[in-house]
Amino acid sequence: MPIKIPSDLPAFDVLTKEGVMVMAEDQAARQDIRPLKIGLLNLMPKKIQTENQFARLIGATPLQIELSLIRMTEHQTKNTAAEHMEEFYRPFQDVKDQKFDGLIITGAPIEHLEFQDVTYWDELTEVFEWTRTNVHSTFGVCWGGMAMIYHFHGVKKYMLDAKAFGCFRHRNLSPASPFLRGFSDDCVIPVSRWTEVRQDEIDAAEGLVTLLGSDEVGPCLVEDRQNRALYIFNHFEYDSDTLKQEYDRDVANGTPINVPINYYPDDDPSRTPQNRWRSHAHLLYGNWINEIYQTTPFDMTKIGH
Repeated sequence: MPIKIPSDLPAFDVLTKEGVMVMAEDQAARQDIRPLKIGLLNLMPKKIQTENQFARLIGATPLQIELSLIRMTEHQTKNTAAEHMEEFYRPFQDVKDQKFDGLIITGAPIEHLEFQDVTYWDELTEVFEWTRTNVHSTFGVCWGGMAMIYHFHGVKKYMLDAKAFGCFRHRNLSPASPFLRGFSDDCVIPVSRWTEVRQDEIDAAEGLVTLLGSDEVGPCLVEDRQNRALYIFNHFEYDSDTLKQEYDRDVANGTPINVPINYYPDDDPSRTPQNRWRSHAHLLYGNWINEIYQTTPFDMTKIGH
């Protein structure tokens, strides 16, 4: 089954050319099936790129997905056209009376700020509490995951001495988890962050289980059953050239940055990087969608009860 998105959303053409099954809203209306309603709270500055990345992953399952794009109510983005935001995004305050089978909360390039100093922190904590009653399963990504695990469990983020930047091997710490169904014993995941959460604090928090972790860059994927949530601190959703874009940007701006580790062949930035995480990315998000499908109420009014 395809992912249901507006036919004039840029991701529609991008995913169609890649062979991902997409369906316009009028086609979906003719199918006698309840699609899974997935929200994307997009906090990233490059909205369209992020839309493409997550739509690609959740649209590759055999289920019909209805993707809703959500933004913070008062925060105005400077990197995406206002016309795009007006046409495709709805502010949180306009959707908070709705129920969702799943919600993805993306990262944001504001790691240097304390959570309480983020301009939209109060509304974001309202979102977190809202997920308990209105969302069946929530997926917090990178800064979004760190913010959620801090809000619900007090697990702090810590600044690193140097940016964790590159592709790092991660161990499968919970092979029996339905979210890791089909995973290898280890896998490569792109990492790009200045902060970390620490395993000892996760272990001390009630109800948290680390599913993927790295000896080099710490915990990666954490399950929070109490809040029906997953937190991932790294970037399975990245395109093949996303780390290259970040590296080239920093070099052009004169920002001190190391060549991303284990990303370019022979660590040579003049060579084309190889994608070694795509299959596990599809596995993880496909498993998440499957778990939602298996457990979410058919009657959406019962979500959160």
